[in-house]
Amino acid sequence: MYRRRFGLMLLLLCQPWALLAADTAAISPQRAAELDALLHQDCGSCHGLRLTGGLGPALTREALAGKPPALLAQTIRDGRPGTPMPPWKPILSEADIQWMVETIQNYEAPK
Repeated sequence: MYRRRFGLMLLLLCQPWALLAADTAAISPQRAAELDALLHQDCGSCHGLRLTGGLGPALTREALAGKPPALLAQTIRDGRPGTPMPPWKPILSEADIQWMVETIQNYEAPK
């Protein structure tokens, strides 16, 4: 009985990380270009075209330092209720979301 409870707890705790295991290698160069355009145009309309902040916070490597990838993915996937941040899960696959997380975690705004 305890083993089953432990297994269930472990599954629930690991689920967000399992979603982040989406294979970004499955993202084609064409899809990556589409996602990059979405990031800079659609996300940039609130986060600034250089992603250095605007209505929404900056999406640069420095601004996101220390933020867990699972939190970033959840924010992209589900949005932030009560704010202008919409959920993107109707439009983006888990691999797309993981690509976005990896991209913004490594993004340096042009000088």
